[in-house]
Amino acid sequence: MAHGPSSSPDNVEKLLAAADQFNIMGVVRGCCEFLKSELCLDNCIGICKFTDYYYCPELRQKAYMFILHNFEEMVKVSAEFLELSVTELQDIIEKDELNVKQEDAVFEAILKWISHDPQNRKQHISVLLPKVRLALMHAEYFMNNVKMNDYVKDSEECKPVIINALKAMYDLNMNGPSNSDFTNPLTRPRLPYAILFAIGGWSGGSPTNAIEAYDARADRWLNVTCEEECPRAYHGTAYLKGYVYIIGGFDSVDYFNSVKRFNPVKKTWHQVAPMHSRRCYVSVTVLSNFIYAMGGFDGYVRLNTAERYEPETNQWTLIAPMHEQRSDASATTLHGKVYICGGFNGNECLFTAEVYNAESNQWTVIAPMRSRRSGIGVIAYGEHIYASDRLKWLVSAIKDLYYHQIQ
Repeated sequence: MAHGPSSSPDNVEKLLAAADQFNIMGVVRGCCEFLKSELCLDNCIGICKFTDYYYCPELRQKAYMFILHNFEEMVKVSAEFLELSVTELQDIIEKDELNVKQEDAVFEAILKWISHDPQNRKQHISVLLPKVRLALMHAEYFMNNVKMNDYVKDSEECKPVIINALKAMYDLNMNGPSNSDFTNPLTRPRLPYAILFAIGGWSGGSPTNAIEAYDARADRWLNVTCEEECPRAYHGTAYLKGYVYIIGGFDSVDYFNSVKRFNPVKKTWHQVAPMHSRRCYVSVTVLSNFIYAMGGFDGYVRLNTAERYEPETNQWTLIAPMHEQRSDASATTLHGKVYICGGFNGNECLFTAEVYNAESNQWTVIAPMRSRRSGIGVIAYGEHIYASDRLKWLVSAIKDLYYHQIQ
């Protein structure tokens, strides 16, 4: 849908309403796409409520998740937040996907909403307070700010909620979290919006099977190691369609062509089809729902071969070989093509780089880097590809860290 400087969410909403009335679905879809692109802290609630009147399920989902994922920032600036009904506010703050670093933010959002019209809203504290994961708060904050709050103290219905929260907080401190905490609305953890995974690698003089997950919302690492899994280092990694793939690698004895798939929600592992070659120090990237594995070391030689994996068929297919043998190179994608830079060919570090066109199945040598680099960090950003020894941390980001969206 083309739009000029006069396009705004308000007039596009009017156009959508008219197009919906006359069943002009192409215009409806175009309006929905425009409104998705215009979502911000100020209008996300209004756009979400707008979809109550028109059938725009994708727009509604996008707006609703925007509210949940940006809740703390939205509460600070949104005038629409203050106009929510108690039912609408309750529906938001009870969700597992609500993205807050501490439950304090949820309680303070309730107070801000009540303070907008205290005479008519203070009685709603009794239905809103149980939606806060109270037992996850710091005890000092709970005792000083929640238990002693005037709205809470004046509500008879809140007294059992406070008592149950204290009991649950005590149990958590004494016994640690248990499976029952996931069913108790006062102790149930929120689902993080995004998780970073660190899987395997070299630790304490040998490969490790350790897995850690970083919850960016709560700013903490959790150990999610599966003890049955074998140690692995110098592997490639990719995230595709809800799964994390661990590709090739080395366990200090064997070089792997095996590939394992990790479900980060269920924390389960499955073996998938192996690669054609054993690949340690392999370069991996994702393009058009294929996983590409390039180069590496098979225990004898550095490889110039490359292959790609299709999850739907569970098959690896050899593609055209690269011009250079490369291990410990780094790869990325830009504008529908795969780029690989640097690496080690068994004799020297490389400054060469090449690009793969999947349509023609051809590698083309591009301008070389100014320095020879192995163990390089490479990333695509905007219209450029960046490669630098100073970006060595990007190797970890590309090889060992995974970004997982939980929708």
